[in-house]
Amino acid sequence: MPDAAFPRMTSVPETAHWHAIPHEEVAGRLGVTSAGLTPEEAQARLATHGPNALPEPPGRPPLVRFLAQFNNALITFLLAGAAAALALGHVVDAGVIVAVVLVNALVGFIQEGKAEQALRAIRNMIAPHANVVRASRRRSVHARDLVPGDLVLLEAGDRVPADTRLIRARGMLVDEALLTGESVAAAKNEAPAPVEAALGDRHSMAFSGTTVAAGQGAGIVVSTGTHTQIGRIGRLIADVEPLATPLLRQVDAFARRFTWVALAGAAALFAFAVAVRGYGWSEALIAVVALAVGVVPEGLPAVITITLAVGVRRMARQHAVIRQLPAVETLGATSVICSDKTGTLTRNEMTARRLVLAKAGLAEIAVSGIGYDPQGALGWQPPGEDARGDPAEAAALLLRCGLLCNDAHLHAENGVWRAEGDPMEGALVALALKAGLSPEAERGAFTRLDEIPFDAAYRFMASLHRDPQGEAVVFVKGAPEDVLKLSGAPGGGVWEAAIARAAAAGERVLGFAMKRLAVAPQRLSFDDMREGFDFLGLVGFIDPPRPEAVAAIAECRSAGIGVKMITGDHAATAGAIARQLGLAENPVVVTGAEVDAVSDEVLVDMAASTSVFARTSPENKLRIVRALQSTGAVVAMTGDGVNDAPSLRQADVGIAMGRKGTEAAKQAAEVVLLDDNFASIVAAVKEGRTVYDNIRKMIAWTLPTNGGEVLAVIGAILLGLTMPMSPAQILWINLILSATLGLALAFEPTEPGIMERPPRPARAGLLTPFMLWRVVLVSVLFTLVSFGMFFQSLWRGQEVEMARTLVVNTLVVMEIFYLFNVRFLHMSSITWRGALGTPAVLLALVAVVAGQFAFTYLPLMQAIFDTRPVALVDGVMIIAIGVALMAVLEGEKMLLRRLGIFTASQM
Repeated sequence: MPDAAFPRMTSVPETAHWHAIPHEEVAGRLGVTSAGLTPEEAQARLATHGPNALPEPPGRPPLVRFLAQFNNALITFLLAGAAAALALGHVVDAGVIVAVVLVNALVGFIQEGKAEQALRAIRNMIAPHANVVRASRRRSVHARDLVPGDLVLLEAGDRVPADTRLIRARGMLVDEALLTGESVAAAKNEAPAPVEAALGDRHSMAFSGTTVAAGQGAGIVVSTGTHTQIGRIGRLIADVEPLATPLLRQVDAFARRFTWVALAGAAALFAFAVAVRGYGWSEALIAVVALAVGVVPEGLPAVITITLAVGVRRMARQHAVIRQLPAVETLGATSVICSDKTGTLTRNEMTARRLVLAKAGLAEIAVSGIGYDPQGALGWQPPGEDARGDPAEAAALLLRCGLLCNDAHLHAENGVWRAEGDPMEGALVALALKAGLSPEAERGAFTRLDEIPFDAAYRFMASLHRDPQGEAVVFVKGAPEDVLKLSGAPGGGVWEAAIARAAAAGERVLGFAMKRLAVAPQRLSFDDMREGFDFLGLVGFIDPPRPEAVAAIAECRSAGIGVKMITGDHAATAGAIARQLGLAENPVVVTGAEVDAVSDEVLVDMAASTSVFARTSPENKLRIVRALQSTGAVVAMTGDGVNDAPSLRQADVGIAMGRKGTEAAKQAAEVVLLDDNFASIVAAVKEGRTVYDNIRKMIAWTLPTNGGEVLAVIGAILLGLTMPMSPAQILWINLILSATLGLALAFEPTEPGIMERPPRPARAGLLTPFMLWRVVLVSVLFTLVSFGMFFQSLWRGQEVEMARTLVVNTLVVMEIFYLFNVRFLHMSSITWRGALGTPAVLLALVAVVAGQFAFTYLPLMQAIFDTRPVALVDGVMIIAIGVALMAVLEGEKMLLRRLGIFTASQM
């Protein structure tokens, strides 16, 4: 950096290409010398540019946020139901409904503000202090006080405080996973990077929020606050509008239609009762209130909430923590999963997979085993070439070089092997163990005297050792092209072809060489690295796919769920992993640069046909998710870094990694995976489908009860007949059934073949054609049976109170048998499994039976509900009616399946 003074600047030139400009020119543009800014100039720039911090997210006042929870048609309708119950004097029922409304409002109030939490988590990632040079003196300043032009000093372990153009980098590696998703730390140097370089390839930049993993350096601050890469991501999160989940959209649409139909029907019925049937005002009002009480499914929100809560508990057993209840059901509607690669689809453990030996005529050795576990073996490739001898012996020099020119260590924790140090160096230690070498013995026998740390400027590491005979030997490992230059290895394009083959297989490749010295130097210098090296060969590394992820992707394909890999890794590596995972027969790979080059309209088709997106930016991920959603897809997005937060927020369900995920990603997501495993996502999708199935069963079971009651009330008024049930008895039916049998459906297990069905359409209504048919059919059957029981009782000369008691008991028994029918919507219920039920069903059955005996025979209940005791013969007849209903509905189910009247998406 030049020492001459540059004109002081009060504004930073607007450019997006600091990485491509020589650092001397950057210093000139920002008006800074090697002495750094003066305190006065720093203060002036702070006043101009503002603090190096992200802004507080805007928020609504708490009262406004709370009241907004009531701006919902279903909530309004529930409150109307509470008013109706209160008008009948049923204070307890009204209180329960109001309590449900308040609980829902409180949950929404607490859950709201997810974007603010994500922004707050990102702000916390900015380093609190930074070491700078100002007025030729090293100072520690608060990160908020950094300004463009500040000269920042960076060391291993430091968190980068602002976007910085490096002017010096010595062995500098920066962990940029939170921005790029790369599992390997990025090597840095001060040379300009190409203008078109992706974020992960800008080797001349250190970005705010990333961590210096090794080495040291210095740089000029070029962007602060919201102008940094991490600040830009914060702006993206703030701009994302949260989407309602499919279930909430369906419930809201259902509630709006339901409300208007119910209100119109009640008004028309009231007018008809007064004008045509000559009812008095109070009598007509009581009839309409009975209709309102019958039509309002007051237990629906509570049972839906409980069903979702049961799903949350079940998903926790699958290592998926749900942060928002509706996300349980959204997972079940997922039609596309956009997944990160590293650690989710792969193990996030580098593994040496291939050795190419120089002395054996470029013979290849395959390495078995996965991750850092030293279980595995070396074998010639192709196998059966025993004439070459023991592969471990043939590769001994290469293995020793990889083990000694290495600072990593392996250790086992509870049977799980972990690497301390660079992942690729850890893989080399595991490789040596597989070949029978002892790291402790080898490092003890070959004493290290000195080393040259890895640096991006020369792209290799060298170590000087004294061997057991007392001779000096230098081992080198690094980028194959650079190690080949050191050794002058012959062979024309042979080695280049071997490197290209490994890269095409998605492998990262290191080259290895060694040289013996007559005399060990006091210090290992670059003069010792000029010539005389023997090239030993290559090692190819890969982050292997998780075996369970391969099976999970196959299950997704059978379930009609698309899987797309969106990663910051290189295209060749991502494509090779995609083929091993079975994402597609011939996975299409598209880079972030290609995404940038197309319009939103073109991207829709590209997103649908592409299996792998590589070298992607946060904007790329956001656009890809939106493009998929524009086709009607329900998108689940996984991520772990700050760069993933906007797309996690945009997706229908965001899934953050619990182990390696940043706090910003977790706050932006609805689901957190405790094991960072793609298989857990698929298990959670299966549970989500089960939850939705159970909600549908509960609705298919609840609405006919209400429908039967409503049709009975309407029929009585239209025909001028005595109502077969009183309003209080209607409330009793709703209360006893929704609190027991309806709740039992929340605990139903997964139906067989659930992952063989296609995802349900995102825009499908809450009531499918099959469910509408079922509601109408069962409501009509309930109504006809109710009137039949009522009039046959009157025909036998029994009083109205006795007839009504029989009707109530008949409805309850029919609901019990109907419950066993509706437990299996996609298969027959007449099975041993169907007959046994579940513990929840059996407990609910006991509670209902006990409640009905009390309703029928307990004097207190008889006084409250005006009931009469039922004779044994009538009880047997009621049970027979329930059995007959079960037989009719099972026959209907079988007939519909055989005729194929309803498709899978209409069920």
